[in-house]
Amino acid sequence: MKMHTENSYMTVNTMHWENHLVALAQDAHANDTVTKEPLAHNEHQLEQAYQYCEALTKHHSKTFYIASSLIPEPKRRAIRALYAFCRVSDDLVDQPTGDALVQLEDWRRKTIDPCLCCEDPVSLAWNDTCQRFQIPLRYAEQLLDGVAKDVNNVRYETFQDLSTYCYGVASTVGLMAMHIIGYQSQDAIVYAIRLGVALQLSNILRDIGEDWHFGRLYLPKQEMEAFGLTEEDIARGEVTPAWREFMRFQIDRTRKLYADSMPGVGLLDRDGRFAIAAAGELYQAILEQIEKLDYDVFHHRAMLSAWGKVKRLPGIWYRANYRYHPIPVSI
Repeated sequence: MKMHTENSYMTVNTMHWENHLVALAQDAHANDTVTKEPLAHNEHQLEQAYQYCEALTKHHSKTFYIASSLIPEPKRRAIRALYAFCRVSDDLVDQPTGDALVQLEDWRRKTIDPCLCCEDPVSLAWNDTCQRFQIPLRYAEQLLDGVAKDVNNVRYETFQDLSTYCYGVASTVGLMAMHIIGYQSQDAIVYAIRLGVALQLSNILRDIGEDWHFGRLYLPKQEMEAFGLTEEDIARGEVTPAWREFMRFQIDRTRKLYADSMPGVGLLDRDGRFAIAAAGELYQAILEQIEKLDYDVFHHRAMLSAWGKVKRLPGIWYRANYRYHPIPVSI
C-alpha cells in the first residue's frame, strides 16, 4: 500500500550540519527492504498488540497521546505502535535488566524478523505497521543505532556530533511517522529532520539535571567552553550569568529549528497535519517553561500542564491548516 507520492529531488536549502543527516535519511529511503504485503497474523492477537501499544503510549507520554488522538484510524494506532517501539528501545538502555547492548540486539532481531515478532505485543504491532505503511526498515535500524550510543557515549564535542545523535533518536521517528501519515515530496525529509532535532534538543535542555545524575551530558563541549562553562559548573547546578547566556543561545537555536521545520506540515496528508503541528508546538512550549524557571533545569523539570496543552490546540489547528505551507527555506 503506497501512502505517499514524491518528487525526485529536494528544493529546501539546508545548513551545512544538516547535509550529513539528509544523506543518512536518503540512504535509508533508497535502501528500502520492507516486505511489500502485510503478513498474516491472528487478528485477535494483533488487535491486542495494538491495544497494548495504545496503553503504553497513554502511560508514558500524555503529550504524544493527545497529539496522536488527532489522527484518524488506522493511522492513529500505527503512530502509537511507532511510539511503543521507540519507548521499548529507549528503556532497554535507560532501564536495563542485563547487558543493554545484548538486549538491544535481541530486540532488533524481534522487530525486524517477522518470524520472531509474535513473541512480543509491541514488536508484533510494529512489524505489522511497517508492512502496512511501507516504512523503510533502515530508519528503525538507525534509531536503534542512535539509542545504543547512550550505553557508552555520553559526551559530544560539537553541535554537529550532537545533531547526528538527535537524528538517530528523534529525526528517524519523524521520518517513520511521515510514512504513516503520508507526504507529498522528498522536501518533507528535511523538515522532518529539523523537527526531530528540535524535539530532542528540547528534551536535552529540559533534562540537563536529570541526565547529569545518570552520568550523561548532551551539551556540545565546544559551545560550553565558548560561554566559559565546564562540567564542574553542571555539577554545581548554579544558575549564573554565563549559564543564562548559554541557555538563551541554546533555546534561540532550538526555536529557529522549530520555525524552520513547521512549513513541512503542509507537505503531509491533511488528516495528519494537526497532530504533527501539535506535537511540535507543545514540545516547543517546554522552552518557555525553562525560561520561566530562570533556566534552573538542575532542580526543576520544565512541564506544561494539561490545561496549558489543551488551550493551545485551537491556535495550533488554525496554523496547521492555514499558516504552515511548504516553502524553500533560506538559511
